[in-house]
Amino acid sequence: MAKDPVRVLVTGAAGQIGYALVPMIARGVMLGPDQPVILHMLDIEPVAEALNGVKMELIDAAFPLLRGVVATTDAIEACKGVDIAIMVGGFPRKEGMERKDVMSKNVSIYKAQASALEQHASPNCKVLVVANPANTNALILKAFAPSIPEKNITCLTRLDHNRALGQISERLQVHVGDVKNVIIWGNHSSTQYPDVNHATVGTSAGLKPVKELVGDDNWLNTEFIATVQQRGAAIIKARKLSSALSAASSACDHIHDWVLGTPKGTWVSMGVYSDGSYGIQPGLIYSFPVTCEKGEWKIVQGLKIDGFSRGKMDATAKELMEEKSLAYSCLN
Repeated sequence: MAKDPVRVLVTGAAGQIGYALVPMIARGVMLGPDQPVILHMLDIEPVAEALNGVKMELIDAAFPLLRGVVATTDAIEACKGVDIAIMVGGFPRKEGMERKDVMSKNVSIYKAQASALEQHASPNCKVLVVANPANTNALILKAFAPSIPEKNITCLTRLDHNRALGQISERLQVHVGDVKNVIIWGNHSSTQYPDVNHATVGTSAGLKPVKELVGDDNWLNTEFIATVQQRGAAIIKARKLSSALSAASSACDHIHDWVLGTPKGTWVSMGVYSDGSYGIQPGLIYSFPVTCEKGEWKIVQGLKIDGFSRGKMDATAKELMEEKSLAYSCLN
């Protein structure tokens, strides 16, 4: 029996990340090779023509899984009946802009889009926020879409997770698929904490701890962390554009694992609603290690946290609390 198509919304679809992301979804990278999709693409009025160009290309690519394309500048039309919403659209920080200015622009965007999702999306819609500040945008969305279950609102830290896997794989000269269970704690910002204390590498002699194989705690606690934290900025410097390809790919990974499940014995990093695990204040959207099964995520429990990690985890939580109060001050 052929599956019913899943409706997937991508906001900011005419932008760089959107342009990289929509063909991946249409090709089955996100939801699997036998899952038909209907793509809903939303963007702002000034880029309506470019958005229509993306629609034309999607049609021209003749993707067998693509059962329809909605391209619109109307949030209500875009959100109608969607099962998955990937929120890529946001207001980017421009030179000379204060953090509060960016925050207030994004607060108003996310307030409006949350209301449209609340009223028109499918009741069990899964939401992934990509646009920065991702954790706090997700929090605003949650506040204005109260009927979407809190467990269904997440933000993207899989990009940082994948970056950490990539750095370890390069350092150890091993296949990236053999490295697993790194963790990104906290905010998708330069305070995030990439943690390899529980990470392993599959070798011919079985699983080995990353820390043991690297054998250089100084590198792991300084250069490795800084490289992952600053990777986005390094790519902008090199490409003169932001990391669109890797962001799109990791958004696919995030939804793929959330919907279809994580492999046994493997966890991934997702920005999710804190329930107080690991002493993180409830009510923040914070990145934790999670496992997924049957469309549900669960925070990995019982990991030992050393003093160094505790300090890093608390620092990024503190930044998130500051962002939260800044966002709420923009609402008033």
